[in-house]
Order: sequence, then C-alpha cells, then structure tokens
Amino acid sequence: MIRAWLTQHGFVLFLTLKRLISTPLTTLFSIIVMGIALSMPTGIYVFMKNLQSVTGEAANSPQMSLFLRKEINNEDIAKIKWNLEHNANIVSLQFVSKDAALQQLQQSNGLTDITSNLQHNPLPDAFVIHTTQNTSDKLEQLRAEIQNWPEVEHVQFDSAWLERLNALLKLGRFVVLMLAAILSVAIIAIMFNTIRLQILTKHDEIEISKLIGATDSFIRRPFLYFGTIQGLASGASAWFIVTFSIELINKEAVAFTHLYGIDLYLQHLSPHDSISLIAFSALLGWLGARLSVASHLWQIEPQ
Repeated sequence: MIRAWLTQHGFVLFLTLKRLISTPLTTLFSIIVMGIALSMPTGIYVFMKNLQSVTGEAANSPQMSLFLRKEINNEDIAKIKWNLEHNANIVSLQFVSKDAALQQLQQSNGLTDITSNLQHNPLPDAFVIHTTQNTSDKLEQLRAEIQNWPEVEHVQFDSAWLERLNALLKLGRFVVLMLAAILSVAIIAIMFNTIRLQILTKHDEIEISKLIGATDSFIRRPFLYFGTIQGLASGASAWFIVTFSIELINKEAVAFTHLYGIDLYLQHLSPHDSISLIAFSALLGWLGARLSVASHLWQIEPQ
C-alpha cells in the first residue's frame, strides 16, 4: 500500500519536473520574479538581524561611566567598588585610573601632540559598569541613585540612543512583516493564475481523466506539485539573491570600514532562517496552487 502510494507520488513528481523543464524560460522567469519578491523582506530581515547583533550586547547590558571626584583616595575607591559589586543591577564593572585613561588618550590618533603638552593629568578616576536593566526608566533611576554618592562627580549615560534603537528595530520588524504579508499575497496570486492557465490548457485531458474514473486528488496532485516546486525554487532563488548581495556589500564595505578602524561584516542567513525561507516559499506555492485547483477544477465535468 505504502509502496504504491510512493510510486504514484514519484511518478507525478517526475512528470511535474519534466513539465517545468519543457518550458525553461517561462519557468526561470517565474522563479526569478518570485525570488526577487521574497528577497526584499528577507534582505531587510537580515539587515535588522545584523544591526541587532551588533548593538545587542550594548542594548542588553547598557554601559554607564562613573567619574569620581579629584580629591578621592584609595579608601573611597574601594568603598565605591564594594557598593557596585553588591548592587544587584550591575553585572560587571571596570576601574579605569586617571593615568590609564591618559595613556589611552595619548594612543588615540591625532591626540598625541595635544596630550604630550599637558602640564598635569586633567582626567578623573572612573568606573565603567554594565547593568542588567535595559529600560530607560530603570536606567535613569540607577543613574540618579549613583549620582547621589558623595564620591561620584558625574554619571554619564545617554538613554536616548537606547530608545532610538528599540524604535528602529520595532519599525524594521513591522516593515518586514508588512512586506512579507503583501508579497506573500502577490506570490499566491501569481501561482493562482499560473495554475489556472494550466488547468485551462489541460481542460480536455482533465475531462478524459474524469471519464475513466480518476479521482479529484489524483487530478490535482500534479498541479500541487507544480506550485510547490516553483515555490521551493523561488525560495532558493531569494536565498541566492540575498547571499550574493551580502557578499557584494561585505567586499565594498571593507575599504570604507578600514578608514574608520572598524571591522564590519554582515552575517548571512543562518541555516534555520534559510530552511524557513525555502519552506515558507514552498508553502506559498502550494497554497496558490491549492486555491486555484479548488476554484477551477470543479468547473470541468465530463460531457
């Protein structure tokens, strides 16, 4: 029973592939058009995911800088360190002495001559801390609390960038969902029309099949395979378009990023995202074919 079922599906799959190969240009253009449509939301998704990965560590563990008063001594520094280490909202901290800060400043490009002419070190001792809080209200409360410590001169934290980042990521996710929804409907419509034309072309063949007793599932099976395979190929096409585009961007960005001393490299789609893209596109192709068959096949009845 199972062997007969597999044989039937294998035979239909072979015929469907043969039909696709028989019209290579039409098939290729359809796959490319649908692949381009799918690559647009996928490309935005990849960009947003790269942006989130680059800034994710900073967003998940925001950083504050605590600048200490100049007259502070070692006992005060030890006291502040103890308070910070026992604060549940702080996950890590680093003490930066004023001498170390000046040395880092001297090593910066373009500042060597300026720092070498300084009569004394104007920089204060500081702590750099990373917090567990990632909302602007909680971070502002923590900043205000530490600012009230007598040994602390100033606490620096820009909460606006975090709000802008979250708003940008939220907007990006919304754009991806909207584009994916609109283009998914477009792909289903393309496949619906493609299968409709095939049904009209094979009207006589379908009528004869029904006359000799072919079931509806047997008749619609080739069309469903056709839509699924085209959707699958369109997903693969979108994957190649996005991958190729990322490679081009990475090559062009190397020279630009080196000028600013940073290393920027866009990550490709993960294996999970790649499989999801191809499976989703195959589902769209199947759904378009299924809707078209359900809408038109019943209209053909043997005379």
